[in-house]
Amino acid sequence: MERRKFIKNSIATGSLIGLGGLPLTSCEHETEKKITILHTNDVHSHIEVFSKGHDKYPNIGGVARRASLIQSVRSENPNTLLFDAGDIFQGTPYFNYFGGEVEFKMMSKLGYDAATIGNHDFDNSIDGLENKLPHASFDFLIANYDFKNTVLNGKTKPYKIYHVDGLKIGVFGIGIKLDGLVDPMLYKETVYLDPIEIAQDMTNILKNEQHCDLVICLSHLGYFYKRTPDYICDLNLAKNTKNIDLIIGGHTHTFLKKPTVVRNLDDQNLLVNQVGCWGVNMGRIDFIFDEHKNISSKGTSIIV
Repeated sequence: MERRKFIKNSIATGSLIGLGGLPLTSCEHETEKKITILHTNDVHSHIEVFSKGHDKYPNIGGVARRASLIQSVRSENPNTLLFDAGDIFQGTPYFNYFGGEVEFKMMSKLGYDAATIGNHDFDNSIDGLENKLPHASFDFLIANYDFKNTVLNGKTKPYKIYHVDGLKIGVFGIGIKLDGLVDPMLYKETVYLDPIEIAQDMTNILKNEQHCDLVICLSHLGYFYKRTPDYICDLNLAKNTKNIDLIIGGHTHTFLKKPTVVRNLDDQNLLVNQVGCWGVNMGRIDFIFDEHKNISSKGTSIIV
């Protein structure tokens, strides 16, 4: 299917959601607004905290600790959104025995707003993924997988717009090329579309047509590939597009202490962030809007 036709047919699945954000009392100026973005990637079915004797992550991670952190941030700033950049599945017996049900139920209880789809999320096949979707109360955003001839047709969205404290936050998802990573029998007739072209289509919709104040990409492309520097990745996506403010990445298990600043096609700054794997870290990025909606930001990686 031609890319433009696919996007046009998918637009109806993009939606608006109002979160009813509360006015911030912690801002230095009453006219400022702060949007906090929390994010994870490549959690890979790690539900429990690592043991005290673990050689790399002693007593770190786990859903319970993540829940406490999320609750603390939301108490500080009700204008908080929570996202995941894919590879929710595969890595512990929880997935082997329950096929993703536990992961989706836990993320729903934590109040995730959306996630994109990683290559390992097809490990029980596209049918297995679709079968577990009723356990997820959040949306799956993926713009460059055409699921028309699969069981996922109509069950994902290319983008979503969140209304938070009078601001419009547009979020879309981009997935990695499955050919060579995943057995074709698992993803079946899913059609992969060019990430850069689709990202430009998405940002045109979100920025120019929907007039979003902030545009975020949930990406499972990978941060960067040293051996193949021209391969599509988050850094190359950032350099070859415009109107994206933040790329939340996954796939390469890259531990960044703070977001990378990249110059886009318009020579404007945007942020690229990724927080490793297994749920041991969570990303936090605060966007501050002044009275003219000019944006400043700060970000960090938090140990869970």
